[in-house]
Parts: sequence; C-alpha cells; structure tokens
Amino acid sequence: MTEILNISEAEWEVMRVVWTLKKAKSRTITSYLSDKMDWKASTVKTLIGRLVKKDYLEAEKDGNSFTYFPLIAENKSNEKLAVETFNNMCAMCAGDTLLSVVKNLKLSKNDINNLINELNNKLKTAPDEIACDCLSKRTKEEE
Repeated sequence: MTEILNISEAEWEVMRVVWTLKKAKSRTITSYLSDKMDWKASTVKTLIGRLVKKDYLEAEKDGNSFTYFPLIAENKSNEKLAVETFNNMCAMCAGDTLLSVVKNLKLSKNDINNLINELNNKLKTAPDEIACDCLSKRTKEEE
C-alpha cells in the first residue's frame, strides 16, 4: 500500500516552488508565494517549518539564512496523491472519473501517445466490468 502524504494544499504550493527551483531560500519562496497567493512572509515560514518537521524539506544553514531542498520527489509525490485519491473512491467509478480528468487536463501529444499506449496494454487483460468494492462481503448469516 502507498504511504499517505500528510500535506496540505498550502504546503503543496511551497513544495511546487522548491521542486521547480531545486533549492530555495525562504525569501525566494516567500517572494513567489506572496505574488501568487498573496501570503505574508510569516505564513510561508510557518509552512516551510511544517514541511521540514515532516521531512519533506531539508534546511541547510547558509550564513544567516537557510536554503531548502526537497526530500521527496515531485513525480512520486504526485503519483502518491493520485493513487490515494483513486483508492478512496468506488472501483466502479474510477474509469469515469479518470476519463473526466483526462478531458479536463492540458496534455502534450507525447502525454496522449503514452496514455494511448498504456491503455492499449491494459485493454489486453481488462475485465468486461469492474465490480463495486464499497461494501465488504456479507457472511451467510447476514443474508
């Protein structure tokens, strides 16, 4: 089973800045997020502190300030979040939900070709229908 990420939407914003820059000082993170989210420096510093405590960011002392490095990979984190989301829904709904997500995303031609190839591979062994997995199996006594 995938380890659940304990990360808020606001913390995701901080991580996205650090992932993009590969490393960043708090004033750089604050600068980006005060423009994008209209957050104050104290808010950003609180979020950074939480991410360091959770071992998602590493703080390296650099003179009078700190430089922050991601300790979790962006692609793996995005994948974990998506898997967690789909694990929390009825198996019968996953296909329709995924279709809706794909319809609403901007995708490159390369992304689309990769999806087509993966779907063609899955088609070879896919069942005709997916059963609901919301309720546990009933025992004979319950029926």
